[in-house]
Amino acid sequence: MSEKYRFYKDGLFFVTLTIVGWIDVFTRKEYCDEIVRNLNICITRKGLRIYAFCIMPSHIHMICDAESGEVGPIMRDFKSYTAKQLVQLIQDHPEESRRDWLLYLFRYFAKPRVSNSEFQVWQHGNHPIGLESNRWIDEKIDYIHQNPVKAGLVNEPQNYIYSSANPDTTLHLSPY
Repeated sequence: MSEKYRFYKDGLFFVTLTIVGWIDVFTRKEYCDEIVRNLNICITRKGLRIYAFCIMPSHIHMICDAESGEVGPIMRDFKSYTAKQLVQLIQDHPEESRRDWLLYLFRYFAKPRVSNSEFQVWQHGNHPIGLESNRWIDEKIDYIHQNPVKAGLVNEPQNYIYSSANPDTTLHLSPY
């Protein structure tokens, strides 16, 4: 794997976490709220610092670093835990019309892998890009905030609930 897309100690990163097959999972408030809740736990308990984020239907973008200097292990634990939580939420959601289809796809993506897991929710890797300059940071923040606008989900970035562009976000952002 290229060194370009690896976490390194004490770096600031633009990270993309993607659902397998780019499946639109984050279409229900409950699923997005679970992601925000778990990111807040990572912030409080593991020292994750998030400066900008956006939860899109099939992926999450964020700019982050960690107090410990090690973002990779936090992302690994976050993805492992939230994969189980999302599967459980989908199984238990009384109005989830796509339950069987989603679970089928998560099983399908788990099959080629040699693992003990019945389901695979997240794609492997996080596609971290180290941010070395203020220009890159500003570009990525703009990209993150414009993502839901370009996707036609909202007309203005601040209107998207699951974004750091929204002043009412419940994610505990770090100042930048």
